[in-house]
Amino acid sequence: MVKKKSIFPLTKLSDVVSMKSGESITAERITSEGKFPCFGGNGLRGYTTTFTHDGSYTLIGRQGALCGNVTFVSGRFYASEHAIVVTPKKETDIKFMSYVLYDMNLNQYSESSAQPGLSVKKLLELEYPIPKNKEEQAAIAEALSNIDSLISALQKLIEKKKSIKQGALQELLTGKKRLPGFSVEWRQALFGDLFDFLPTNAFTRDQMTDNGTIQNVHYGDILTKYGACLDMAKTDVPYLLESVSVRKYSESSYVRAGDVIIADTAEDSTVGKCVELVNVHGKVLSGQHTMLCRPKVTFAPKFLGYYMNAGCFHNQMLPFITGIKVSSISKANISTLVLKYPTLVEEQQAIAQVFSDMDDEIAQLEKKLAKYQQIKQGMMQELLTGRIRLKEGETNA
Repeated sequence: MVKKKSIFPLTKLSDVVSMKSGESITAERITSEGKFPCFGGNGLRGYTTTFTHDGSYTLIGRQGALCGNVTFVSGRFYASEHAIVVTPKKETDIKFMSYVLYDMNLNQYSESSAQPGLSVKKLLELEYPIPKNKEEQAAIAEALSNIDSLISALQKLIEKKKSIKQGALQELLTGKKRLPGFSVEWRQALFGDLFDFLPTNAFTRDQMTDNGTIQNVHYGDILTKYGACLDMAKTDVPYLLESVSVRKYSESSYVRAGDVIIADTAEDSTVGKCVELVNVHGKVLSGQHTMLCRPKVTFAPKFLGYYMNAGCFHNQMLPFITGIKVSSISKANISTLVLKYPTLVEEQQAIAQVFSDMDDEIAQLEKKLAKYQQIKQGMMQELLTGRIRLKEGETNA
């Protein structure tokens, strides 16, 4: 693998580092808690009471589907036989080499077999443009490490915000905690008494396109892409091909704002995940493996989306989920589920607003994270090619 347009000389990895697999260890010796971290083919495996290395090294996953993953480790740790320990030679900065090895996408060199794996001998023969000056290597590593620190801090903040939201969902949507100004007792009713089930379609992915006149909400997107509420004005939802006949659907079959679409099939317990539709304009249908549910009573916008995805409602589905490889749930069983919800629409609206604000904050943080990750990729491209030099007195546009 050759780095394009680099001013640095091509260098064999064997000239700048040595590589050796770690030591074998039994699963019984690895625990969830311990003094020293233990690394294997896919990164951190757990902890042990002993260590194999002490210092700063780069680890490469040697075996498994994720072989080639790169981890920088500092301190005392145990490297298992499924990890390759990279040791720098005298004029090599090991943290810099972590970025080099990451950029080389080592997984592409895995050898086909029952268990994908990397050959140390073959890795050492690979070439990469590397600056000869260790100080310049260290400067590049420091610059990339700084952006990594920003990315890591932002990721932790996002996880914290999501955890706070989960706690709030548990409290506000069960009535354990009430928002200021509300004290009216909540109502309780069966799902079947509150919703009508409307016709859906069985159109496949192959029958959808990026443009058209009728949009189609697919169950796979509900499970993987959409949040609790699907804002049709802000989210790209695929269209049906113009050649697809939808004449059999009446106007009442098209989705309206406030409708809830449930994914009735999944490969795990996420079956039953749903979205509430917001800002619906034009014709939208509920797609394959979905239930289109229309409230018979008035609910505040977005309240149902948050409520029906929360544990207080979704956990009721678990005893009714059937199937082995593919899980599903029926309309009959959904109809028996219980909703306990605020009597006042104003309280529903206040609760929905809390979660909507949280989602907006998380979305902004995720956009910022994506921007930082993009900046890092640009920095790697510039610094690892030498188009931008960090060592004093050496600059290239």
